[in-house]
Amino acid sequence: QVQLVESGGGLVQAGGSLRLSCAASGRTASMYAMNWNRQAPGKERDFVASISWNGGSTAYADSVKGRFTISRDTGKNTIYLEMNSLKPEDTAVYYCSASRAFRSSRYDYWGQGTQVTVSS
Repeated sequence: QVQLVESGGGLVQAGGSLRLSCAASGRTASMYAMNWNRQAPGKERDFVASISWNGGSTAYADSVKGRFTISRDTGKNTIYLEMNSLKPEDTAVYYCSASRAFRSSRYDYWGQGTQVTVSS
């Protein structure tokens, strides 16, 4: 079992920045690839970014490339999403998830989500 707890969401103006954190716990948490996904009101949950178990590989959705950065602190078992140049269309609930393989479409564990609201 892996437990994921997100934090860091909030309200920010367009052009601003936020950093989300996801604390992972559980005996095997460090062995999982980690992801950020988001779900806007009335829309499906979409992939945002992924990082391999050792942090050596990352991947991003086209909509966030160059603006968002995913990273992980293996010592703290924490994953981060640094979000810059935020746009109103980035408004969503952001979820942390764990996968057995990097860039897998299967998500084995989810956090509870954290709200990000970008005002215009």
